[in-house]
Amino acid sequence: MNRVCSIFAQLLQLFPRDKFQQAVKQHHAERHARGFTCWGQFVAMMFCQLASARSLREICQGLAASEGKLRHLGVAQAPARSTLAYANEHRPWELYQTVFEGLLARCYGVAAGRKKFRFRNKLLSLDSTSIDLCASLYDWARYKRTKGAAKVHLLLDNEGYLPVFAIITDGKSHDVTVGRQLRFQPGTIVVKDKGYVDYAWWQQMSEDGAFFVTRLKQDLKYKVIQENPVPEQGHIRGDHWIEIESTQDRCYRQVLRVVTLWDEEKQEELAFLTNHFQFGATTIARIYKERWQIELFFKALKQLLRVKTFVGTSANALKTQVWAALIAMLLLKYMQLKSQHGWSLSNLVALVRQQLFVYRDLWVWLDDPFQAPPALAGVHDAQLQLGF
Repeated sequence: MNRVCSIFAQLLQLFPRDKFQQAVKQHHAERHARGFTCWGQFVAMMFCQLASARSLREICQGLAASEGKLRHLGVAQAPARSTLAYANEHRPWELYQTVFEGLLARCYGVAAGRKKFRFRNKLLSLDSTSIDLCASLYDWARYKRTKGAAKVHLLLDNEGYLPVFAIITDGKSHDVTVGRQLRFQPGTIVVKDKGYVDYAWWQQMSEDGAFFVTRLKQDLKYKVIQENPVPEQGHIRGDHWIEIESTQDRCYRQVLRVVTLWDEEKQEELAFLTNHFQFGATTIARIYKERWQIELFFKALKQLLRVKTFVGTSANALKTQVWAALIAMLLLKYMQLKSQHGWSLSNLVALVRQQLFVYRDLWVWLDDPFQAPPALAGVHDAQLQLGF
């Protein structure tokens, strides 16, 4: 029987130490380090996410309880609470963003070709989610007298439903402010909600050869310039080309398309706005329906990982923890894509949490999770022969 290390150690092997150290040097993350390495901090923060530790005490004591197995993780000993707290507050969170990008490239290699749409265009969903914070503890994130919040702005790729871009801001940052910073490759389709209304940005996307699909705001002023035929049967009620009315700030001519759909479940009409004129109306409606996947991603992120309670109160500590959660989500997505078993994310994170320090082959276990390990099976047979 081949000897294997713990499942946690096998997951950490997805992060090559040489590349990790390159990222550490790139961000000067160990400039004032005294014994506690960035790798040790990274292991602790991944333990926080995968083991669902709710505080610094749980992280440090949880690692200390498994001290005999820490050498497989590349860590000499469990950190002290004050040491980990200081590292989270002062070491640059950008290190975790770089680690995230490295793992994302590996995930893309597994997710290649896994998308539900047959057209070749890349499909991305853009949205944000708010995380409520205590204004007295997180004064840097205060946006009301008694309330604070942080926002995670995310771009989700339809191919494998992988998060490909993220920005963490305070609660006062508007969605469209972050959206204006993004540029997309020609042919890319971006699905977004009503919070991303910016006529100049839409014009820029059209000039770049990128497309968008969003909901039509009721107060948008326009005139219909062309009415297109729609199928007699089905839920499509209208397909029009429109021209947005000029204003003092916007004097250029912008032609867009409005597709109206009857939602049988909600018993209401839904209107979608896009700058794509070639796809069928049903395809436009189906594209917008894919935006629900980013809502499911945010739900899984908040329910399965540690992004609602934090082990530090500074902006740097919060961003470090959120990026660690995004890395953990990529790990779960990678395992889900590699496995032949039909894992749901909730079942996968629950069983990984239970098996974190168990010594068995991770990739064999992912394909057949409910079979006893070979070592345990051998012990059981020996016990039967001895009459136990």
